[in-house]
Amino acid sequence: MPESKDKYYVTTPIYYVNDKPHLGHTYTTIACDVLARFKRLDGYDVKFLTGTDEHGLKVKQSAEKAGISPQEFTDQVSQNFRDLCGLMNFSNDDFIRTTEERHIKACQHLWKVLEERGEIYLDKYAGWYAVRDEAYYQEDELREGPDGKKIAPSGAEVEWMEEESYFFRLSSWQDKLLEFYESHPDFCLPETRFNEVKSFVRSGLKDLSVSRTTFDWGVPVPGNDKHVMYVWIDALTNYITAAGYGVDHEMGGYWPADLHMVGKDILRFHAVYWPAFLMAAGIQPPKRVFAHGWWLIEGEKMSKSIGNVIAPADLIERYGVDATRYFVLREVPFGNDGDFVHANAVNRINNDLANGLGNLAQRTLSFIYKNCEGKIPAPAELTENDTALLAKVYDEMLPTVRRELDQQRFHKALDAIWEVVNASNVYIDIEAPWALKKTDTVRMGTVLYVLCEAIRCLSIIVQPVMPESGKALLDLFILPEEKRCFQSISRDAALKGGEGIPQPQGVFPRLQLEEKAA
Repeated sequence: MPESKDKYYVTTPIYYVNDKPHLGHTYTTIACDVLARFKRLDGYDVKFLTGTDEHGLKVKQSAEKAGISPQEFTDQVSQNFRDLCGLMNFSNDDFIRTTEERHIKACQHLWKVLEERGEIYLDKYAGWYAVRDEAYYQEDELREGPDGKKIAPSGAEVEWMEEESYFFRLSSWQDKLLEFYESHPDFCLPETRFNEVKSFVRSGLKDLSVSRTTFDWGVPVPGNDKHVMYVWIDALTNYITAAGYGVDHEMGGYWPADLHMVGKDILRFHAVYWPAFLMAAGIQPPKRVFAHGWWLIEGEKMSKSIGNVIAPADLIERYGVDATRYFVLREVPFGNDGDFVHANAVNRINNDLANGLGNLAQRTLSFIYKNCEGKIPAPAELTENDTALLAKVYDEMLPTVRRELDQQRFHKALDAIWEVVNASNVYIDIEAPWALKKTDTVRMGTVLYVLCEAIRCLSIIVQPVMPESGKALLDLFILPEEKRCFQSISRDAALKGGEGIPQPQGVFPRLQLEEKAA
Protein backbone atom coordinates (compact mmCIF):
# COMPACT_ATOMS: atom_id res chain seq x y z
CA MET A 1 0.00 0.00 0.00
CA PRO A 2 1.17 3.59 -0.57
CA GLU A 3 2.20 5.69 2.42
CA SER A 4 -0.74 7.39 4.13
CA LYS A 5 -1.12 11.11 3.49
CA ASP A 6 -4.28 13.13 4.10
CA LYS A 7 -6.98 11.88 6.45
CA TYR A 8 -10.49 11.14 5.22
CA TYR A 9 -13.49 10.64 7.52
CA VAL A 10 -16.78 9.34 6.11
CA THR A 11 -19.90 8.38 8.06
CA THR A 12 -23.25 6.73 7.49
CA PRO A 13 -26.15 7.95 9.60
CA ILE A 14 -26.50 5.76 12.65
CA TYR A 15 -29.47 3.51 12.01
CA TYR A 16 -32.46 3.51 14.32
CA VAL A 17 -32.93 0.17 16.06
CA ASN A 18 -36.69 -0.20 15.74
CA ASP A 19 -36.45 -2.44 12.66
CA LYS A 20 -34.25 -4.78 10.64
CA PRO A 21 -31.85 -3.54 7.94
CA HIS A 22 -33.33 -3.16 4.44
CA LEU A 23 -32.31 -1.87 0.99
CA GLY A 24 -32.29 1.78 2.15
CA HIS A 25 -29.76 1.14 4.93
CA THR A 26 -27.70 -1.05 2.60
CA TYR A 27 -27.62 1.61 -0.13
CA THR A 28 -26.28 4.34 2.16
CA THR A 29 -23.58 2.14 3.60
CA ILE A 30 -22.51 0.77 0.19
CA ALA A 31 -21.91 4.35 -0.98
CA CYS A 32 -19.81 5.15 2.10
CA ASP A 33 -17.90 1.88 1.81
CA VAL A 34 -17.01 2.60 -1.82
CA LEU A 35 -15.65 6.04 -0.87
CA ALA A 36 -13.69 4.59 2.07
CA ARG A 37 -12.14 1.84 -0.06
CA PHE A 38 -11.39 4.26 -2.90
CA LYS A 39 -9.61 6.71 -0.60
CA ARG A 40 -7.57 3.94 1.04
CA LEU A 41 -6.41 2.71 -2.37
CA ASP A 42 -5.61 6.34 -3.22
CA GLY A 43 -3.28 6.60 -0.22
CA TYR A 44 -5.49 8.25 2.39
CA ASP A 45 -5.68 7.47 6.10
CA VAL A 46 -9.39 6.65 6.24
CA LYS A 47 -11.88 6.47 9.10
CA PHE A 48 -15.23 4.97 8.11
CA LEU A 49 -17.97 4.97 10.75
CA THR A 50 -21.38 3.36 10.97
CA GLY A 51 -23.52 2.25 13.90
CA THR A 52 -26.89 2.35 15.63
CA ASP A 53 -29.07 4.99 17.28
CA GLU A 54 -30.58 3.32 20.35
CA HIS A 55 -32.37 5.86 22.55
CA GLY A 56 -35.78 7.53 22.46
CA LEU A 57 -39.44 6.86 23.12
CA LYS A 58 -39.91 4.63 20.06
CA VAL A 59 -37.23 2.21 21.27
CA LYS A 60 -38.69 2.13 24.78
CA GLN A 61 -42.16 1.39 23.38
CA SER A 62 -40.83 -1.32 21.03
CA ALA A 63 -38.99 -2.97 23.93
CA GLU A 64 -42.13 -2.92 26.09
CA LYS A 65 -44.09 -4.48 23.24
CA ALA A 66 -41.45 -7.24 22.99
CA GLY A 67 -41.57 -7.78 26.76
CA ILE A 68 -37.87 -7.09 27.32
CA SER A 69 -35.75 -4.23 28.65
CA PRO A 70 -34.67 -1.43 26.26
CA GLN A 71 -31.04 -2.54 26.61
CA GLU A 72 -31.85 -6.16 25.70
CA PHE A 73 -33.94 -4.93 22.78
CA THR A 74 -31.21 -2.65 21.44
CA ASP A 75 -28.57 -5.38 21.90
CA GLN A 76 -30.59 -7.68 19.65
CA VAL A 77 -31.49 -5.20 16.92
CA SER A 78 -28.09 -3.48 16.85
CA GLN A 79 -26.52 -6.87 16.14
CA ASN A 80 -28.59 -7.11 12.94
CA PHE A 81 -26.89 -3.96 11.67
CA ARG A 82 -23.46 -5.17 12.78
CA ASP A 83 -24.10 -8.44 10.91
CA LEU A 84 -24.99 -6.42 7.78
CA CYS A 85 -21.39 -5.13 7.69
CA GLY A 86 -20.06 -8.67 7.24
CA LEU A 87 -22.87 -9.69 4.92
CA MET A 88 -22.28 -6.82 2.47
CA ASN A 89 -18.47 -6.78 2.90
CA PHE A 90 -18.33 -3.29 4.44
CA SER A 91 -14.91 -2.08 5.55
CA ASN A 92 -15.99 0.20 8.43
CA ASP A 93 -13.25 0.96 10.95
CA ASP A 94 -15.69 1.56 13.80
CA PHE A 95 -19.24 0.62 14.75
CA ILE A 96 -20.76 2.95 17.32
CA ARG A 97 -23.76 2.38 19.57
CA THR A 98 -25.31 5.32 21.38
CA THR A 99 -25.73 3.18 24.51
CA GLU A 100 -21.93 2.88 24.84
CA GLU A 101 -20.21 4.59 27.77
CA ARG A 102 -17.85 6.54 25.44
CA HIS A 103 -20.87 8.06 23.71
CA ILE A 104 -22.78 8.96 26.87
CA LYS A 105 -19.66 10.75 28.18
CA ALA A 106 -19.18 12.62 24.88
CA CYS A 107 -22.84 13.76 24.83
CA GLN A 108 -22.65 14.99 28.41
CA HIS A 109 -19.37 16.79 27.68
CA LEU A 110 -20.96 18.55 24.69
CA TRP A 111 -24.01 19.47 26.79
CA LYS A 112 -21.83 21.04 29.51
CA VAL A 113 -19.90 23.06 26.91
CA LEU A 114 -23.15 24.34 25.37
CA GLU A 115 -24.55 25.17 28.81
CA GLU A 116 -21.37 27.00 29.88
CA ARG A 117 -21.53 29.05 26.69
CA GLY A 118 -25.11 30.08 27.43
CA GLU A 119 -26.53 28.16 24.45
CA ILE A 120 -28.96 26.03 26.52
CA TYR A 121 -31.62 27.22 28.98
CA LEU A 122 -34.49 25.64 30.97
CA ASP A 123 -38.14 26.49 30.17
CA LYS A 124 -41.46 24.81 29.44
CA TYR A 125 -42.56 23.38 26.10
CA ALA A 126 -45.96 22.69 24.58
CA GLY A 127 -46.47 21.52 21.03
CA TRP A 128 -47.40 18.84 18.51
CA TYR A 129 -45.03 15.87 18.87
CA ALA A 130 -44.55 12.87 16.56
CA VAL A 131 -43.25 9.86 18.45
CA ARG A 132 -42.20 8.16 15.20
CA ASP A 133 -40.05 11.12 14.11
CA GLU A 134 -38.89 12.08 17.62
CA ALA A 135 -39.71 15.65 16.59
CA TYR A 136 -42.05 18.55 17.35
CA TYR A 137 -43.90 20.28 14.47
CA GLN A 138 -45.50 23.68 14.07
CA GLU A 139 -49.27 23.92 13.61
CA ASP A 140 -48.89 25.18 10.01
CA GLU A 141 -46.81 22.11 9.09
CA LEU A 142 -49.62 19.68 9.94
CA ARG A 143 -52.53 18.29 7.94
CA GLU A 144 -55.63 16.45 9.08
CA GLY A 145 -55.76 12.68 8.59
CA PRO A 146 -58.85 10.66 7.55
CA ASP A 147 -59.65 9.87 11.20
CA GLY A 148 -59.39 13.53 12.24
CA LYS A 149 -55.94 13.15 13.82
CA LYS A 150 -53.23 15.62 12.93
CA ILE A 151 -50.45 14.35 10.65
CA ALA A 152 -46.84 15.58 10.31
CA PRO A 153 -45.24 16.19 6.87
CA SER A 154 -43.55 12.78 7.25
CA GLY A 155 -46.94 11.04 7.55
CA ALA A 156 -46.52 10.34 11.28
CA GLU A 157 -49.36 11.02 13.69
CA VAL A 158 -48.74 13.83 16.19
CA GLU A 159 -50.07 14.38 19.70
CA TRP A 160 -50.15 17.47 21.89
CA MET A 161 -47.46 17.34 24.56
CA GLU A 162 -46.50 19.69 27.38
CA GLU A 163 -43.38 19.31 29.50
CA GLU A 164 -40.49 21.11 31.13
CA SER A 165 -37.62 21.20 28.68
CA TYR A 166 -34.17 22.55 28.07
CA PHE A 167 -33.90 24.61 24.91
CA PHE A 168 -31.03 25.24 22.51
CA ARG A 169 -30.87 28.84 21.26
CA LEU A 170 -31.28 27.84 17.61
CA SER A 171 -32.94 31.18 16.76
CA SER A 172 -29.66 33.02 17.42
CA TRP A 173 -27.88 30.87 14.82
CA GLN A 174 -30.09 31.70 11.84
CA ASP A 175 -27.86 34.42 10.35
CA LYS A 176 -24.66 32.57 11.27
CA LEU A 177 -25.90 29.45 9.50
CA LEU A 178 -26.77 31.43 6.37
CA GLU A 179 -23.31 33.04 6.44
CA PHE A 180 -21.76 29.58 6.83
CA TYR A 181 -23.75 28.25 3.86
CA GLU A 182 -22.69 31.26 1.77
CA SER A 183 -19.00 30.69 2.52
CA HIS A 184 -19.26 26.89 2.06
CA PRO A 185 -21.22 26.44 -1.21
CA ASP A 186 -20.45 22.69 -1.32
CA PHE A 187 -21.52 22.03 2.29
CA CYS A 188 -24.67 20.23 1.19
CA LEU A 189 -25.34 18.21 -1.96
CA PRO A 190 -27.26 17.80 -4.21
CA GLU A 191 -27.74 21.52 -4.83
CA THR A 192 -31.55 21.24 -4.96
CA ARG A 193 -31.59 19.89 -1.39
CA PHE A 194 -29.18 22.59 -0.22
CA ASN A 195 -31.62 25.16 -1.60
CA GLU A 196 -34.39 23.56 0.50
CA VAL A 197 -32.18 23.79 3.61
CA LYS A 198 -31.39 27.46 3.01
CA SER A 199 -35.05 28.22 2.39
CA PHE A 200 -36.01 26.52 5.67
CA VAL A 201 -33.43 28.55 7.62
CA ARG A 202 -34.43 31.83 5.94
CA SER A 203 -38.07 31.21 6.89
CA GLY A 204 -37.09 31.61 10.55
CA LEU A 205 -35.63 29.37 13.25
CA LYS A 206 -37.14 28.90 16.69
CA ASP A 207 -35.31 27.67 19.75
CA LEU A 208 -35.16 23.87 19.83
CA SER A 209 -36.37 21.67 22.67
CA VAL A 210 -33.38 19.45 23.53
CA SER A 211 -34.54 17.39 26.52
CA ARG A 212 -37.44 15.16 27.54
CA THR A 213 -39.00 14.25 30.90
CA THR A 214 -41.81 11.97 29.69
CA PHE A 215 -39.49 8.92 29.40
CA ASP A 216 -36.10 7.92 30.76
CA TRP A 217 -34.50 5.87 27.94
CA GLY A 218 -31.80 8.31 26.88
CA VAL A 219 -28.61 10.08 27.92
CA PRO A 220 -29.18 11.77 31.31
CA VAL A 221 -28.78 15.55 31.27
CA PRO A 222 -25.79 16.33 33.50
CA GLY A 223 -26.94 17.95 36.75
CA ASN A 224 -30.65 17.19 36.18
CA ASP A 225 -31.38 13.46 35.99
CA LYS A 226 -35.13 13.87 35.49
CA HIS A 227 -34.29 15.02 31.95
CA VAL A 228 -32.83 12.91 29.14
CA MET A 229 -31.36 14.44 26.02
CA TYR A 230 -33.49 14.88 22.91
CA VAL A 231 -32.62 11.94 20.69
CA TRP A 232 -31.20 14.09 17.89
CA ILE A 233 -28.60 15.88 20.03
CA ASP A 234 -27.64 12.43 21.29
CA ALA A 235 -27.65 10.78 17.85
CA LEU A 236 -25.73 13.47 15.96
CA THR A 237 -22.97 13.57 18.57
CA ASN A 238 -21.95 10.03 17.55
CA TYR A 239 -19.83 11.48 14.73
CA ILE A 240 -17.53 13.31 17.14
CA THR A 241 -17.72 10.60 19.82
CA ALA A 242 -16.08 8.16 17.40
CA ALA A 243 -13.37 10.71 16.58
CA GLY A 244 -12.51 10.99 20.30
CA TYR A 245 -14.42 14.12 21.36
CA GLY A 246 -14.05 14.88 25.06
CA VAL A 247 -10.99 12.63 25.31
CA ASP A 248 -8.73 13.64 22.42
CA HIS A 249 -8.65 17.39 21.81
CA GLU A 250 -7.41 16.84 18.24
CA MET A 251 -10.02 14.10 17.55
CA GLY A 252 -7.32 12.05 15.86
CA GLY A 253 -7.01 14.66 13.12
CA TYR A 254 -10.20 13.30 11.54
CA TRP A 255 -12.48 16.23 12.39
CA PRO A 256 -14.11 17.98 10.62
CA ALA A 257 -15.55 14.93 8.89
CA ASP A 258 -15.21 14.97 5.11
CA LEU A 259 -18.67 13.55 4.50
CA HIS A 260 -21.86 12.68 6.34
CA MET A 261 -23.95 10.51 4.00
CA VAL A 262 -27.66 10.61 4.89
CA GLY A 263 -31.09 9.91 3.45
CA LYS A 264 -33.03 12.99 2.35
CA ASP A 265 -35.56 12.56 5.19
CA ILE A 266 -32.98 13.46 7.86
CA LEU A 267 -31.23 16.29 6.02
CA ARG A 268 -32.65 19.07 8.21
CA PHE A 269 -31.14 17.54 11.34
CA HIS A 270 -27.71 17.20 9.70
CA ALA A 271 -27.57 20.45 7.73
CA VAL A 272 -29.31 22.82 10.20
CA TYR A 273 -29.29 21.52 13.79
CA TRP A 274 -25.92 19.76 13.68
CA PRO A 275 -23.77 22.63 12.36
CA ALA A 276 -25.55 24.96 14.80
CA PHE A 277 -24.79 22.66 17.77
CA LEU A 278 -21.16 22.37 16.66
CA MET A 279 -20.53 26.07 16.03
CA ALA A 280 -22.22 26.89 19.34
CA ALA A 281 -19.73 24.54 21.05
CA GLY A 282 -16.77 26.05 19.19
CA ILE A 283 -16.33 23.04 16.89
CA GLN A 284 -16.06 23.17 13.09
CA PRO A 285 -19.02 21.72 11.16
CA PRO A 286 -18.43 18.78 8.80
CA LYS A 287 -17.14 19.57 5.31
CA ARG A 288 -20.16 18.10 3.54
CA VAL A 289 -23.57 16.51 4.06
CA PHE A 290 -24.90 14.54 1.09
CA ALA A 291 -28.59 13.61 1.06
CA HIS A 292 -29.40 10.75 -1.31
CA GLY A 293 -32.82 9.67 -2.55
CA TRP A 294 -35.07 6.73 -1.77
CA TRP A 295 -35.62 3.45 -3.59
CA LEU A 296 -39.01 2.37 -4.87
CA ILE A 297 -39.50 -1.35 -5.49
CA GLU A 298 -41.00 -2.11 -8.91
CA GLY A 299 -42.59 1.35 -8.85
CA GLU A 300 -43.96 1.17 -5.29
CA LYS A 301 -42.70 2.58 -2.00
CA MET A 302 -41.20 -0.06 0.31
CA SER A 303 -43.86 -1.16 2.79
CA LYS A 304 -44.21 -4.00 5.26
CA SER A 305 -47.95 -4.20 4.55
CA ILE A 306 -47.33 -4.65 0.80
CA GLY A 307 -44.53 -7.09 1.61
CA ASN A 308 -42.02 -5.56 -0.82
CA VAL A 309 -39.30 -4.63 1.69
CA ILE A 310 -36.03 -6.03 0.35
CA ALA A 311 -33.68 -7.52 2.93
CA PRO A 312 -29.93 -7.52 2.15
CA ALA A 313 -29.87 -11.33 2.25
CA ASP A 314 -32.45 -11.40 -0.57
CA LEU A 315 -30.22 -9.21 -2.74
CA ILE A 316 -27.19 -11.42 -2.13
CA GLU A 317 -29.12 -14.59 -2.92
CA ARG A 318 -30.41 -13.11 -6.19
CA TYR A 319 -27.38 -11.22 -7.49
CA GLY A 320 -24.37 -11.73 -5.23
CA VAL A 321 -22.73 -9.06 -3.07
CA ASP A 322 -20.56 -7.33 -5.68
CA ALA A 323 -23.20 -7.27 -8.41
CA THR A 324 -25.69 -5.74 -5.95
CA ARG A 325 -23.19 -3.06 -4.96
CA TYR A 326 -22.53 -2.29 -8.62
CA PHE A 327 -26.17 -2.15 -9.69
CA VAL A 328 -27.47 0.22 -7.00
CA LEU A 329 -24.68 2.74 -7.67
CA ARG A 330 -24.74 2.51 -11.48
CA GLU A 331 -28.46 2.40 -12.18
CA VAL A 332 -29.59 5.75 -10.76
CA PRO A 333 -27.90 9.18 -10.58
CA PHE A 334 -26.82 9.34 -6.95
CA GLY A 335 -29.01 11.80 -5.09
CA ASN A 336 -32.15 10.99 -7.10
CA ASP A 337 -34.88 8.57 -6.12
CA GLY A 338 -34.57 5.19 -7.85
CA ASP A 339 -36.82 2.32 -8.83
CA PHE A 340 -35.44 -1.14 -8.10
CA VAL A 341 -36.74 -3.30 -10.95
CA HIS A 342 -35.45 -6.88 -10.89
CA ALA A 343 -35.43 -7.23 -14.68
CA ASN A 344 -33.28 -4.08 -14.93
CA ALA A 345 -30.87 -5.46 -12.35
CA VAL A 346 -30.43 -8.74 -14.24
CA ASN A 347 -29.95 -6.94 -17.57
CA ARG A 348 -27.49 -4.44 -16.14
CA ILE A 349 -25.45 -7.13 -14.38
CA ASN A 350 -25.38 -9.37 -17.46
CA ASN A 351 -24.56 -6.59 -19.93
CA ASP A 352 -21.98 -4.66 -17.91
CA LEU A 353 -20.37 -7.36 -15.79
CA ALA A 354 -20.78 -10.75 -17.48
CA ASN A 355 -20.73 -9.57 -21.13
CA GLY A 356 -18.63 -6.43 -20.57
CA LEU A 357 -15.74 -6.64 -18.11
CA GLY A 358 -16.03 -10.37 -17.42
CA ASN A 359 -16.04 -11.43 -21.06
CA LEU A 360 -13.18 -9.03 -21.89
CA ALA A 361 -10.97 -10.65 -19.24
CA GLN A 362 -12.07 -14.20 -19.97
CA ARG A 363 -11.55 -14.16 -23.73
CA THR A 364 -8.24 -12.27 -23.55
CA LEU A 365 -6.64 -14.38 -20.84
CA SER A 366 -8.04 -17.69 -22.13
CA PHE A 367 -6.55 -16.87 -25.54
CA ILE A 368 -3.16 -16.14 -23.93
CA TYR A 369 -3.33 -19.29 -21.80
CA LYS A 370 -4.02 -21.47 -24.86
CA ASN A 371 -1.90 -19.75 -27.51
CA CYS A 372 1.02 -18.10 -25.68
CA GLU A 373 2.12 -20.94 -23.37
CA GLY A 374 0.26 -19.30 -20.50
CA LYS A 375 2.59 -16.27 -20.52
CA ILE A 376 1.84 -12.60 -21.12
CA PRO A 377 3.41 -11.68 -24.48
CA ALA A 378 6.03 -8.94 -24.66
CA PRO A 379 4.86 -5.92 -26.70
CA ALA A 380 6.52 -4.77 -29.91
CA GLU A 381 6.10 -1.28 -31.38
CA LEU A 382 2.79 0.32 -30.43
CA THR A 383 0.32 1.60 -33.01
CA GLU A 384 -1.99 4.61 -32.74
CA ASN A 385 -4.81 2.29 -31.65
CA ASP A 386 -2.65 0.88 -28.85
CA THR A 387 -1.52 4.24 -27.51
CA ALA A 388 -5.07 5.66 -27.67
CA LEU A 389 -6.43 2.85 -25.49
CA LEU A 390 -3.49 2.99 -23.07
CA ALA A 391 -3.90 6.78 -22.72
CA LYS A 392 -7.49 6.21 -21.59
CA VAL A 393 -6.29 3.54 -19.15
CA TYR A 394 -3.27 5.32 -17.65
CA ASP A 395 -4.01 9.03 -18.04
CA GLU A 396 -7.77 9.62 -18.11
CA MET A 397 -9.59 6.95 -16.11
CA LEU A 398 -8.37 7.50 -12.54
CA PRO A 399 -8.44 11.34 -12.56
CA THR A 400 -12.00 11.26 -13.94
CA VAL A 401 -13.21 8.69 -11.39
CA ARG A 402 -11.49 10.59 -8.58
CA ARG A 403 -13.17 13.85 -9.61
CA GLU A 404 -16.64 12.27 -9.85
CA LEU A 405 -16.40 10.45 -6.52
CA ASP A 406 -15.25 13.61 -4.77
CA GLN A 407 -18.66 15.00 -5.75
CA GLN A 408 -20.43 11.70 -4.86
CA ARG A 409 -21.40 11.13 -8.49
CA PHE A 410 -21.05 7.36 -8.27
CA HIS A 411 -22.96 6.69 -11.49
CA LYS A 412 -20.65 9.03 -13.44
CA ALA A 413 -17.55 7.44 -11.90
CA LEU A 414 -18.78 4.04 -13.06
CA ASP A 415 -19.64 5.48 -16.48
CA ALA A 416 -16.00 6.59 -16.78
CA ILE A 417 -14.74 3.09 -15.90
CA TRP A 418 -17.13 1.44 -18.33
CA GLU A 419 -16.03 3.80 -21.10
CA VAL A 420 -12.66 2.03 -20.82
CA VAL A 421 -14.32 -1.41 -20.64
CA ASN A 422 -16.27 -0.63 -23.81
CA ALA A 423 -13.24 0.88 -25.57
CA SER A 424 -11.27 -2.27 -24.75
CA ASN A 425 -14.00 -4.50 -26.18
CA VAL A 426 -14.09 -2.38 -29.35
CA TYR A 427 -10.27 -2.61 -29.53
CA ILE A 428 -10.20 -6.42 -29.26
CA ASP A 429 -12.86 -6.73 -31.96
CA ILE A 430 -11.01 -4.36 -34.32
CA GLU A 431 -7.55 -5.85 -33.71
CA ALA A 432 -8.86 -9.46 -33.72
CA PRO A 433 -5.90 -11.33 -32.13
CA TRP A 434 -7.47 -14.66 -33.23
CA ALA A 435 -7.00 -13.56 -36.86
CA LEU A 436 -3.49 -12.18 -36.19
CA LYS A 437 -2.51 -15.61 -34.88
CA LYS A 438 -2.53 -16.80 -38.50
CA THR A 439 -0.85 -13.75 -40.05
CA ASP A 440 1.28 -11.79 -37.55
CA THR A 441 2.08 -13.34 -34.17
CA VAL A 442 4.28 -10.38 -33.15
CA ARG A 443 1.38 -7.98 -33.62
CA MET A 444 -0.92 -10.48 -31.92
CA GLY A 445 1.37 -10.41 -28.87
CA THR A 446 1.32 -6.61 -28.71
CA VAL A 447 -2.49 -6.51 -28.91
CA LEU A 448 -2.81 -9.09 -26.14
CA TYR A 449 -0.31 -7.17 -23.98
CA VAL A 450 -2.26 -3.92 -24.39
CA LEU A 451 -5.46 -5.74 -23.45
CA CYS A 452 -3.79 -7.22 -20.36
CA GLU A 453 -2.76 -3.74 -19.24
CA ALA A 454 -6.30 -2.45 -19.72
CA ILE A 455 -7.75 -5.39 -17.75
CA ARG A 456 -5.12 -5.05 -15.00
CA CYS A 457 -5.88 -1.36 -14.43
CA LEU A 458 -9.65 -1.91 -14.67
CA SER A 459 -9.33 -4.69 -12.09
CA ILE A 460 -7.60 -2.27 -9.70
CA ILE A 461 -10.11 0.56 -10.10
CA VAL A 462 -13.25 -1.59 -9.69
CA GLN A 463 -12.10 -2.84 -6.27
CA PRO A 464 -13.88 -0.15 -4.20
CA VAL A 465 -17.24 -1.07 -5.77
CA MET A 466 -16.67 -4.81 -6.19
CA PRO A 467 -13.92 -5.85 -3.73
CA GLU A 468 -14.08 -9.63 -4.22
CA SER A 469 -14.50 -9.46 -8.00
CA GLY A 470 -11.63 -6.98 -8.30
CA LYS A 471 -9.47 -9.31 -6.22
CA ALA A 472 -10.44 -12.31 -8.35
CA LEU A 473 -9.54 -10.41 -11.54
CA LEU A 474 -6.18 -9.31 -10.09
CA ASP A 475 -5.48 -12.88 -9.01
CA LEU A 476 -5.58 -13.81 -12.72
CA PHE A 477 -2.33 -11.83 -13.04
CA ILE A 478 -0.89 -13.13 -9.73
CA LEU A 479 -0.29 -9.53 -8.65
CA PRO A 480 1.18 -8.93 -5.16
CA GLU A 481 -0.79 -6.79 -2.70
CA GLU A 482 1.47 -3.74 -3.10
CA LYS A 483 0.62 -3.61 -6.83
CA ARG A 484 -3.15 -3.46 -6.28
CA CYS A 485 -3.43 0.21 -5.24
CA PHE A 486 -4.00 3.23 -7.47
CA GLN A 487 -0.30 4.08 -7.68
CA SER A 488 -0.08 1.01 -9.93
CA ILE A 489 -2.48 2.43 -12.52
CA SER A 490 0.54 3.67 -14.43
CA ARG A 491 3.05 2.79 -17.11
CA ASP A 492 5.74 2.37 -14.42
CA ALA A 493 3.84 -0.54 -12.89
CA ALA A 494 3.07 -2.22 -16.23
CA LEU A 495 3.15 -5.99 -16.63
CA LYS A 496 6.35 -7.59 -17.92
CA GLY A 497 6.29 -9.80 -20.97
CA GLY A 498 6.90 -13.45 -20.14
CA GLU A 499 5.07 -13.42 -16.80
CA GLY A 500 2.93 -16.53 -16.34
CA ILE A 501 -0.79 -16.56 -15.63
CA PRO A 502 -2.97 -19.30 -14.12
CA GLN A 503 -5.77 -20.92 -16.08
CA PRO A 504 -8.45 -18.17 -16.23
CA GLN A 505 -11.70 -18.60 -14.31
CA GLY A 506 -14.90 -16.66 -14.98
CA VAL A 507 -15.54 -13.89 -12.42
CA PHE A 508 -19.03 -12.65 -13.31
CA PRO A 509 -21.67 -15.38 -13.80
CA ARG A 510 -24.62 -14.64 -16.06
CA LEU A 511 -28.02 -14.40 -14.36
CA GLN A 512 -31.19 -15.98 -15.72
CA LEU A 513 -34.09 -13.54 -15.59
CA GLU A 514 -36.90 -16.12 -15.52
CA GLU A 515 -35.26 -18.22 -12.84
CA LYS A 516 -34.50 -15.22 -10.64
CA ALA A 517 -37.97 -13.73 -11.06
CA ALA A 518 -39.51 -17.02 -9.98
